[in-house]
Amino acid sequence: MKPRMNFYRAAPETIKALTAVEVQIQTSGLELSLIELVRTRASQINGCAFCINMHTQDARKHGETEQRLYLLDAWREAPLYTDRERAALAWTEALTLIAETHAPDDIYEELRRHFSEAEATNLTILIGTINAWNRLSIAFRAVPPVKAKPATAA
Repeated sequence: MKPRMNFYRAAPETIKALTAVEVQIQTSGLELSLIELVRTRASQINGCAFCINMHTQDARKHGETEQRLYLLDAWREAPLYTDRERAALAWTEALTLIAETHAPDDIYEELRRHFSEAEATNLTILIGTINAWNRLSIAFRAVPPVKAKPATAA
């Protein structure tokens, strides 16, 4: 895959503004591990290879386990996530697929059992920003850095 453009260079002030929102979310009080799980899950849903690569690496840097990252796509069936994380992941899926889900009341009610109004707002902005980054990266074909050679068929 060949990149279409470098959107950082094309619109630096706009990217700077989006990055500032990211910095604010990092300091909002949401757990860094939760932030990276949400970013990774939305990126999985959207199929953003660049962002999946980035956020799984960031998650590991913050102490996330390989097993939790491997099972993130099947979080409902895996007993590795807290109730708070499950509420955030359900909200992430509902908002990432909002045209299909319309943010269901039952998912919102579960979110509110585990998050204050400020936390729910910050989480929702986090979900919105990772979806924006996914769309930028997919639209302009951002390519994740490759460290290893592709596996060969046996």
